[in-house]
Amino acid sequence: MKGIKKRLQKGEILIGTFLSLGNPVGAEIISKAGFDWVIIDLEHGLGTEGDVAGQLMGLKGSGVSAIVRVEGYQRQRIHKVLDVGVDGIMCPRIDHAAEAALAVQAMQYPPEGIRGVAKMIRASDYGENFDQYRKAAADLLGVIQIETIESLNHLDAIAAIPGVDVLFIGPSDLSMALGIFGQTDHPEFIAAVEKIILAAVKAGKHVGILLANPADLNKYHKLGVQFFACGTDASFLSKGAAQTASAMIKAREQISIS
Repeated sequence: MKGIKKRLQKGEILIGTFLSLGNPVGAEIISKAGFDWVIIDLEHGLGTEGDVAGQLMGLKGSGVSAIVRVEGYQRQRIHKVLDVGVDGIMCPRIDHAAEAALAVQAMQYPPEGIRGVAKMIRASDYGENFDQYRKAAADLLGVIQIETIESLNHLDAIAAIPGVDVLFIGPSDLSMALGIFGQTDHPEFIAAVEKIILAAVKAGKHVGILLANPADLNKYHKLGVQFFACGTDASFLSKGAAQTASAMIKAREQISIS
């Protein structure tokens, strides 16, 4: 464990990004960029559970915490990737406290949770350090995405669940649910963000958000957000390629003109 939960508890502002390509070399390159954490995306990304280990190897030694966004809160989806050795779990589209409770229970071994026990796993150095790993599992970061009207209606109950560490705002899904897709400056969206932050503060939890623009970090931090994501490995590759190609096209055109 890389102590990401403790860093949040100390009040640090943490920045991260999404890995959506499922590629270990991409993960290794991103690990050198300066992010505090990454989310290996199994919900919308191209990778599968079988691609997680390679990406973790790409991140190894970087100090970057690895969180996996699973496809659902079911126990088998969660402990499958935990056994590979990740630092936390993000669960999308959680509507009710009961679902959040199942998600965090799946992250913990009995008696606190319902996680299945296997010693010969990568997370425990293939059995060499299982006892230490089992104790350290309490430091796994539990991230619950708030993306629906139902989740907004049950915020206090969701935030109150032990093991829910971060309420993470998905702007696209949340604004879509509110009927104002993409309008993150809309008063109704801002009101929803403030409601999420209030619920988190009351429960002693933290709030995260996916930024469309890094310049918005200060605005949301003033509201009470501490855990920020921006971009994906795919978007970085796309933008970098487009910028370089555009520059080369302009240079070629200058040759043609002259």
